[in-house]
Amino acid sequence: MKSPAAKKLFVMMILEFFIWGAWLPLIFGYLPAMMLSEMEQKLILTTFPVAAIIGMFFSNQFADRNFAAEKFMAFSHLVGGLAMAALAFVKFDRPVIPAGQEVPSLYDAPFWIFFTLMAVHCLLYVPTISIANSIAFAHMKDSQKEFGLVRMGGTIGWILAAWPIAYILHGKAADEIIKATSSIFIISGVASVLLAVFSLSLPHTPAKKSAGSDNLAWLKAAKLLAIPSVLVLFIATFIDATIHNGYFVMAGGFIGKVLVAGNIDPAWTTVVMSLGQVAEILTMAVLGMVLAKMGWRITLILGILGHAARFLVFAFCPDQVWTIIAVQLLHGICYAFFFATVYIYIDGVFPKDIRTSAQGLFNFLILGVGDIAAKWFFIPLQAKLTVNGAIDYKQLFLWPTGLALGAAVLLAVAFWPPKELSSNVEVSH
Repeated sequence: MKSPAAKKLFVMMILEFFIWGAWLPLIFGYLPAMMLSEMEQKLILTTFPVAAIIGMFFSNQFADRNFAAEKFMAFSHLVGGLAMAALAFVKFDRPVIPAGQEVPSLYDAPFWIFFTLMAVHCLLYVPTISIANSIAFAHMKDSQKEFGLVRMGGTIGWILAAWPIAYILHGKAADEIIKATSSIFIISGVASVLLAVFSLSLPHTPAKKSAGSDNLAWLKAAKLLAIPSVLVLFIATFIDATIHNGYFVMAGGFIGKVLVAGNIDPAWTTVVMSLGQVAEILTMAVLGMVLAKMGWRITLILGILGHAARFLVFAFCPDQVWTIIAVQLLHGICYAFFFATVYIYIDGVFPKDIRTSAQGLFNFLILGVGDIAAKWFFIPLQAKLTVNGAIDYKQLFLWPTGLALGAAVLLAVAFWPPKELSSNVEVSH
């Protein structure tokens, strides 16, 4: 990393994704353990993608045009971190529901407090993902070569959060796990406050002041969808984001059953799934070289085909325990070669005055709409393919395989990116 500020940017990414990695993997088990109903759980878990959608229209625009980026980071992580830490102190005094009996929707005071705190955290945290990218791009000499290395810090941060927590909880009784799991919110909150303080030491990234219609930078970024190459990338990103988020919806239960069949404690499911982050570190390190040799289109196609390959193995080799474990390493290619490449492409091709808003536009898909679409599509599909408690995983995993192959063909046929997009975007009506 040649940029003088690279080390600080690297640490920024570590803390940025440590915050997320500390709470996300375990909250899926924590909420039902607190006797929250299915609807209550959905409402809480939807706050993150909804924040990504709102962020495109408000938070990114507000930050990009009115605040120095590092100050926005400091404020968001301070307030969002305190909200996250407070979640640990919300107590649900609900009776234990007998197995097989549906948990009622209670919507009592503890639920609304928990929901509000999570919403505050997400509304402030999600936009900082785009802002962190913008700060990094603003202070790198060669983003195509350096961003992969800087963003690698985020992958390391996720692992530093998820792996130790999984190890600490391994082997504990159910009641001990529930009690210990609440500490994830404090760990995440403390990391957020640390990043708030650290953000004040980041390189100054001033607000982009402009007048007139340019103040609606997100709208100008959206108008770029009239350009065929941008529209094709937007559609492919939506498909890939749906598949990517669908992986987390479908893979946990599947891998847990695979580990049990292989006489491996299913408590290691989180660690097995996180092996992809290890591969992501290596992939990020070579991303610049791959982009230089293969270009935008081939790199993006390889990223999508990584999903197809992984789900094909899931579908046709469910009894091969170590093959299933090993194929998790494809996650590095899936993430780095597609999503990280999209971020680099935006910085390298989009007009300078709307890049932060353009990052928000694509995060609208990656973190928002894609997440919601994955839940709305794959959860009902999984239920439809479940007979007598057994899921037809072959049929289930062929769906994301087909979607990935379709997106790859779309890019191969229709994505011909220009070297640079004009800053004077005109859209006919």
